Amino acid sequence: MPLPGIRYCDIRRVRAASTHIDIDNGVVESAGTSFSDSSVIRVLGPRGWGVVALDHFDPASAKDRHAVLERGLALARITEREVDLAPAPSGIRPVPPLREDPRTVSLEEKTGLLSAIAAAARVEGVTSTRAQYTERAEEVSFSDSSGHEAGYGVVRSGFSVLAVASRNGVVQMGRESRHTLTGLNLRHQEALGREAGERAVALLSAPVPRGGRMRAVLDPELAGVFAHEAVGHASEGDLVLEGSSVLQGKMGERIGAETLTIVDDPTLPEFGFEPVDAEGVLPARTEIISRGRVAAYLHTRETLAALGNGVPGHARAMEGDAPIVRMSNTFIENGDASYDEILEECGEGILLIGSRGGQVDPGRGVFQFNAEYGYRLEKGSIAGMVRDVSLSGEILATLHDIVLVGNNRAMHQGFCGKGGQSVPVSDGAPHILLDRAVVGGGGAD
Repeated sequence: MPLPGIRYCDIRRVRAASTHIDIDNGVVESAGTSFSDSSVIRVLGPRGWGVVALDHFDPASAKDRHAVLERGLALARITEREVDLAPAPSGIRPVPPLREDPRTVSLEEKTGLLSAIAAAARVEGVTSTRAQYTERAEEVSFSDSSGHEAGYGVVRSGFSVLAVASRNGVVQMGRESRHTLTGLNLRHQEALGREAGERAVALLSAPVPRGGRMRAVLDPELAGVFAHEAVGHASEGDLVLEGSSVLQGKMGERIGAETLTIVDDPTLPEFGFEPVDAEGVLPARTEIISRGRVAAYLHTRETLAALGNGVPGHARAMEGDAPIVRMSNTFIENGDASYDEILEECGEGILLIGSRGGQVDPGRGVFQFNAEYGYRLEKGSIAGMVRDVSLSGEILATLHDIVLVGNNRAMHQGFCGKGGQSVPVSDGAPHILLDRAVVGGGGAD
């Protein structure tokens, strides 16, 4: 039983084995596996939280448990922020089965497979390559003072390959990556390495486009980055509560075309899948924007109690850290336009492909993303390749400028950083057409 003064407490334990391989210019720089066992104990006192993080904590030991609850309560008593928790559904969803368990494949074989991908990227004109493989197997257990318990095992793995080409002082990169929840994906991937190398070389000859306002088609990767960075973060309940979101106060308001629906769904068997969230809550699909209107925020139990307008189930945490509001699998839902129809409707403009990062301010509602590369569009047809191109603008204005939403949604995997924590996510979209997009480039008029 919790100590007097404790309104609620929970324990989340993660035991993990992490494997990493790094190959730089054909040389294996590192390859190995490390192990960890971390627990986070949260105690909700009369007003707010006390949080204790411990390694190799045994929650079955009554003595250790009592001591850590006392410590957590002492920390909770000095907090000034008042916290309440919304009720939430408990339960757990089954983890998708592994096609091939990467733990059954030797480190030497994985290294050889990754080396082959890196070697394939070294086409003529490529001056350097780098390939990395990551694998993380977690055993997670959760229990709380309400009697909820959950436990599961999950294995995520993936690789990336980077090729750098240079000529006459011009340097360009090509990158491919694949991450998965459902098993080893290193086999028969040499074509991706070759594609990264050939793209880096091709970009050396590509011109920089003239910037300005124009119609732009975003490919599923870049459109997915926009959905995640510009809309997903702005929908996170803690940012809304802090006044750091452009979506604050806009519940039910139309902020985009009726064809636009943006979703966060932890239940999809994608890289951001969560069988149960970090608060023991059963996750569910959440439509952030539904047919152009703000429909919900993403929440922990705490932010839902403070704000309403949404469902919990979006608490996530790195091993050894307390849960915060996070996205999982965030995407623009399919519309009804075909890819060819989108190109034809665009007419004169630009097709932007891939992402090289960027920045977003969800409070001010502005963003800037760098595409990996692009193509000029002339009379609805793809013309020449371009490089060093970006997309920027205001989040709300850009949502209103979405003219067509495609029917070919694709998901891309990666990691999202927030509050010092990095968690696996997927984001995606179909192709979308923007009117009056602000495209950056340094080309001559």
